[in-house]
Amino acid sequence: MEFTAQPLLQQKETATRYERRFDFQRKQILTLFNLIQSFGVTAAMEEYDQRKLRIFNQVNFFQLLIGLLFPIAGMLMSRGLPASAWLVACLPALVSLLVLFLNYTKRQEMSLVAYFILYPFFTCVVYLYGFNPGISLSFILFGILAVFFLNSLGNIIFSLSFSMISYFLLAVVIRHQPFELREISNGLYLMNQGLSLLFIFYGLFLIKKENSIYQGRILTKNTILEDKNTQIQKQSRKLEESSTLLKQQATQLAELNSVKTKLFSIISHDLKAPMYAIRNLFKEAHEQKLSAEDLKNNIPEVLNDMNYAVGLMENLLQWAKAQMQAHTVNPEVVDIEDSINEVYQALLLPARNKGVILLNDAPPKVFGYCDKDMMSLVLRNLLSNAIKFTPEKGKICIGVHEHPTFLEIYVQDSGMGMSHEALTRIRNNDYFTTKGTASESGTGLGLMLCKEFLVRNGGQLYIESEPGEGSTFSFSVPKPA
Repeated sequence: MEFTAQPLLQQKETATRYERRFDFQRKQILTLFNLIQSFGVTAAMEEYDQRKLRIFNQVNFFQLLIGLLFPIAGMLMSRGLPASAWLVACLPALVSLLVLFLNYTKRQEMSLVAYFILYPFFTCVVYLYGFNPGISLSFILFGILAVFFLNSLGNIIFSLSFSMISYFLLAVVIRHQPFELREISNGLYLMNQGLSLLFIFYGLFLIKKENSIYQGRILTKNTILEDKNTQIQKQSRKLEESSTLLKQQATQLAELNSVKTKLFSIISHDLKAPMYAIRNLFKEAHEQKLSAEDLKNNIPEVLNDMNYAVGLMENLLQWAKAQMQAHTVNPEVVDIEDSINEVYQALLLPARNKGVILLNDAPPKVFGYCDKDMMSLVLRNLLSNAIKFTPEKGKICIGVHEHPTFLEIYVQDSGMGMSHEALTRIRNNDYFTTKGTASESGTGLGLMLCKEFLVRNGGQLYIESEPGEGSTFSFSVPKPA
């Protein structure tokens, strides 16, 4: 058993040594091949250019091998050709060697010139020598490589033209040479043709593979770019929306600041004056500087000031409430007749006390779609203003004109009317106060509130007035759908 086991062990050890030696040699060959592929490749080059240069080095490396292998095999296998013919046949291989050297020395442009000019030239020299090795198929690969490796359209056209003209001269014009390889050795001829076809398909495989990789990366980059463009468009839309929102907020803020300024003016001037008048009256009465008769005579004026202050405070509170609720509007189906009757009954007594005739021409069963509280405030302010600016025995009429899709609510008086200047100031939202026909003080804030509330309800205030002939205030309310 020991005698037979020893040779088996030795055989295994020998096989292992050969296997290790083979792996070592294979790794050395691969290292050398990778080194040759990398001739001229630098980190500063684009990735696509690096890959193209590696393919160019591969093609020339295999052309060098085939170009040397074939003449060497020919000299060993055939005696029908002189040695000079085989030496001439090595010329195209020397071009590939020169190209690899130029790429190794980082002269890629010179290597391209050498390949696409010298390679077909030396191939023609082989044929012109009289030796036809049957390698005309290489011109096909030459044209393909010209399209792939050359960047300039002029260079590509020149290379293709040079290749086709050379092929035409060799295959058509010079059709028979003294040294025809197929007549001398069928084996060598078939070997050369097979190597040429293999080389062509190998070159096409490399180019197709690289183009597939390149196209795949382009598609990936395009997809990434499309995604980025989509994200940019979304961000742009968001920025536009934010910009629009900021502009709207800035506009609203400017409007609020303007209104705030007006309100401060009202509070500091218009509200302070009647309060001071009332305070001074009571101070004089307390200090017994006024008689009972004088106090009685001042009561109407004090009452007027108090009514003015109360009206001003009510309007200020309504405005503050509206600002706190922002732009909230609560539209609902509103019985217009009921709303007008409520305001009519509330202001009927002040109108009678002044001697003004107040008429209610609102038709029954008319309905609008609006914010009831806002509309009531608008009606109350318009009717209150009409009473203030209508003299004794004057008439005020509140009513409704019905249209197919909306209602027109109006307050018409026969009062003192307004000048063109006053109408312009109202339309420009300029705050101002005027005295009524009985020296009543107007707050000036009422019309501002009316216009704001109507805008929130999608409406608008319309004014028609002539000095001495009265005024008509009207606004529209949509009907329920």
